[in-house]
Formats: sequence, structure tokens, C-alpha cells
Amino acid sequence: MKTAFIGLGVMGFPMAGYLAVRGHDVVVFNRSPDKAQRWLEQNDGARADTPADAARGADLVFCCVGNDDDVRDVTLGEAGALQSMSPGSILVDHTTASATLARELHTAAGERQVGFLDAPLSGGQAGAENGQLTIMAGGDDDVFDRARPAMESYAKAVTLIGPAGSGQLAKMVNQICIAGLLQGLSEGLHFALRADLDIEKVISAISKGAAQSWQMDHRWQTMVNGQFDFGFAVDWMRKDLGIALDEAQSNGARLELTELVDRYYAEVQALGGKRWDTSSLIARLEQPSGSRDG
Repeated sequence: MKTAFIGLGVMGFPMAGYLAVRGHDVVVFNRSPDKAQRWLEQNDGARADTPADAARGADLVFCCVGNDDDVRDVTLGEAGALQSMSPGSILVDHTTASATLARELHTAAGERQVGFLDAPLSGGQAGAENGQLTIMAGGDDDVFDRARPAMESYAKAVTLIGPAGSGQLAKMVNQICIAGLLQGLSEGLHFALRADLDIEKVISAISKGAAQSWQMDHRWQTMVNGQFDFGFAVDWMRKDLGIALDEAQSNGARLELTELVDRYYAEVQALGGKRWDTSSLIARLEQPSGSRDG
């Protein structure tokens, strides 16, 4: 299929590469042209000067950018993808954005007889690089069925959750769960350190029981060693939690722990951890007494 990929960040760069490897005809666009050029040096495909140019004639257009405003710019703007997409084509937004925007784009695409899926991702940079992402999609059944094979180029699981906006809402659930889990893991490891326990033995024991999690298996050692220069950035998590907290204002959900952890992430940012991995919540606990609020 002829595809376009808009946004070649840490996620989009390898995702577009998997599409090319799987035999799709890929045209890429990135606001920083040098990154698009680097992609071309590593993959077969072409580069466009605008999202509209990239999307022209494409069967599938994928988007993975920063936030709601970025998505609107590359899809609905004067040089946005929807300005040139053909009837019957499909726009898939992999950005973690608001459910409100997803519904807006579903309507705008429909007016042009273009299919739309909001399809945020879980799995982080490693998942993108290894083609092992999890995708939560919102949209129409027939559109999902047509787009799914291409998404499976870089994902191990692709699930249609419900109508437009459902994918974004599911991603909010994902981030809410991760935030709470990481705070609990941080406190557990912090407690174990203060109790002078053998951390490796503790993890070996409890990771075989009900406390086990992906975060425990993959992050405990870097957490106790204070290593956070990798992974999903605190800045990005705060953006995602902000979206979830805004949505909770609309649907009446009580996100008491999420609000608290979001404040803790703000403390991590103040420590210089804006780009640290989200497991860096432990860093605020390991600060000398009296050096943090709360």
C-alpha cells in the first residue's frame, strides 16, 4: 500500500521504517528536514515538504507528533494531510492526544469521505524499535479492519476499543495505571533501601508473587542505581496525565492518586528530571530529608 508517515520522533522513526521493511511504499514528513533525510539514509522511501504532499495519493496516512495543537497543524492546517487525502483513504493518529480531538478529526475526515482512527501507543521507544508496540484504537470497524495489517508491521497487539475517542480514553487508563504502579514501586524500593535489605533478593522473592509487574522486572535495578537517562520522559508523562485529569473533569472520575503522582512528577522536573524516565519517581524519595515538599 502507498503510505505516508508524519512525525519521525523516537517512536515514528522506527515505525515508518517497519512499514518500509514490510514492503509498503512510504513517504515521510518531519518538521525538521534533517531527520527525514536521516530516515531516507536508512530506509527505502521518499520525503515530502509538507504533510499534504506526503499524504497525496496515499492509501494510509499515519501521524505521530507531540500534542493536540501539533496534530491539528499537520492534519487540518493549510498544508495538512486532510487537504490532499483522497476519498476512501484512512488517517491514523498515533499521537497521545485528547478524546475531544479524536472525535473532531473523525468528523472532519468523514466530511472528506476519509476514514479515521485514533490509535495511541504503549510500549515506549523500545517497543517502537523492536516492532512490539501495543495499539489501542478508536473508530469504525471497517476502517480498523483495513488499517490493521499495516499497523501490525510495528505492533504485537492491535485492539479496537470502540468508537472514535475510545483509543485515547484507553491510553489514559494505561497512563493512570502506570503512574500509580511506579509510585508504589518507588516507595517499596525506597523502603527496602532504608531497611538495609538485599534488594536483589527482595525482588527475586516478590517478583514471583502478586507484586510482579513489567516495571518491577525491567526498572528496579536502574531505579536503585539512580539511572534514568532513557525511556519515556517525565515531561511526556505529565502531558499524558494532564490529558487524563482534564477528561476526568468532564466525566466525573475521581483520580486522587493520579493527581498526587502528577505533583510528584512536577518535583522530579524541578530536580532536573524533565527528560528522565518515568521510573525516576524514586529520585524525589531518595533526596536528603527536607530538600523536597510534601
